[in-house]
Amino acid sequence: MAINGTRRVTLTAAIAVAAVVILGMYMTGDASEIARGKALYAENCASCHGDELQGQPDWKSPLPNGRYPAPPHDEAGHTWHHPDVMLMKIIRDGTAAVVGGQYESDMPGFGDTMSDSEIAAVLAYIKSTWPKRERRIQSRMTRESIK
Repeated sequence: MAINGTRRVTLTAAIAVAAVVILGMYMTGDASEIARGKALYAENCASCHGDELQGQPDWKSPLPNGRYPAPPHDEAGHTWHHPDVMLMKIIRDGTAAVVGGQYESDMPGFGDTMSDSEIAAVLAYIKSTWPKRERRIQSRMTRESIK
């Protein structure tokens, strides 16, 4: 089946964007990327996840409404337990949209306020704070998730 010119341009652009995002996920970010991510984190994430990525108190226990407090993004949390593709989707679309079903979360999606490159910068900042072991494990999960 032949692809017309408009479809070919759209498909090529989509593949290019996906390649940039996927390649960006393997990078831990240079100093300027990490600084950009830290500023974006402070502006968009710290009010719930904490200035020092510490999360909210008792984040493993549900609140009276059944939702969980914001988890930490440091090594004590579970952010490093997920591949980059999932983390990008959670930040862009919100936790409930990614988990699905009847799951409810206070974590909104930031796709309307942050671009994919800004989200990648936030992740680069978060990852830069993890110890080597957590970075290595999370990097392996990310590689395995796109095979």
